[in-house]
Amino acid sequence: MRRTMVMKTMLVLAAGTLLAGKALAQGAEWPNKPIKIVVGFAPGTPPDIFARMYGDYAGKKLGVPVVIDNRPGTAGNLASDAVAKAAPDGYTFVYNLSTAFTINPFIYSKLPFDPDKDLVPVATTMRQGLVLIATNKFPAKTVKDLVAAAKAKPGTYSHASYGAGSPSQLIVESLKDEVGIDMLHVPYRASPIADLVGGQVDTLMEPIATGYQLISSGKVQALAYSGPTRHPALPDVPTLSEVMPGFSMMSWHGIWAPAATPQPILTRFNALLVEASKDPDLSRRIRELHSEPLGVTRTEMAAMVRRDADIYSRVVKARNIKVD
Repeated sequence: MRRTMVMKTMLVLAAGTLLAGKALAQGAEWPNKPIKIVVGFAPGTPPDIFARMYGDYAGKKLGVPVVIDNRPGTAGNLASDAVAKAAPDGYTFVYNLSTAFTINPFIYSKLPFDPDKDLVPVATTMRQGLVLIATNKFPAKTVKDLVAAAKAKPGTYSHASYGAGSPSQLIVESLKDEVGIDMLHVPYRASPIADLVGGQVDTLMEPIATGYQLISSGKVQALAYSGPTRHPALPDVPTLSEVMPGFSMMSWHGIWAPAATPQPILTRFNALLVEASKDPDLSRRIRELHSEPLGVTRTEMAAMVRRDADIYSRVVKARNIKVD
């Protein structure tokens, strides 16, 4: 009896060793064919531009082509779904905005995949804050002025957004709740910038990569920045945390993989992408777009998702925001 138990134990250990060895082999042999990165947005958009930057770097270092496959639709859900259902062999990844995991699960009543179970974090790439911009006709020159004006005339002033549930809406909703003001939300299917410049809407929370050009050209004025500290390109623009102590929200991008992808591959790809974020040339190109390279561990990336999801989900529930 004891001999039988010993034999069973040896077989279990042998099987475990075999599986561990197979996983290590997968990591060592990977990659030996082209890697596909599915991007949840159209060619020429910021996610596509940054995905190609990192894809080119990875391809050169790994010695295989990295192919960008654009699949825009439903705020990145289409791309995430495609990769969630892809073979977990280390050759298919999704490049998406963090909001695909921190906002979408709360504003869509049903997703065709489980973002918590079907996909796993691989690496972050970059981040940027958003800047609250206003038409030049707007009477407020700072966010404190905005709060005072909105309290004096509740419901009179408007804030545009890139649609219900977008960061451009939710960050302003957080401000409204925190300081107790009433502003009209005007969601857009496309860009609200033309109407903002023309004075049809009063304010907009815009990513700094695109907002900076509008501010520097004098087409709009900047009221506040959403990052934890003032942006070096806009040193005179206060942060939202100067009105809401401790508040900061950054828009960031990352790469995810099918959940069963071998750990050695995930570890190796993370290390390579963290290295890319530290590369002087790539870092310079990202900073020229007023963004910040961001390379963290997979554990830190998962923690970032949880933090942002906690903040955004509370706003979504409080405002009962749904898009379907």
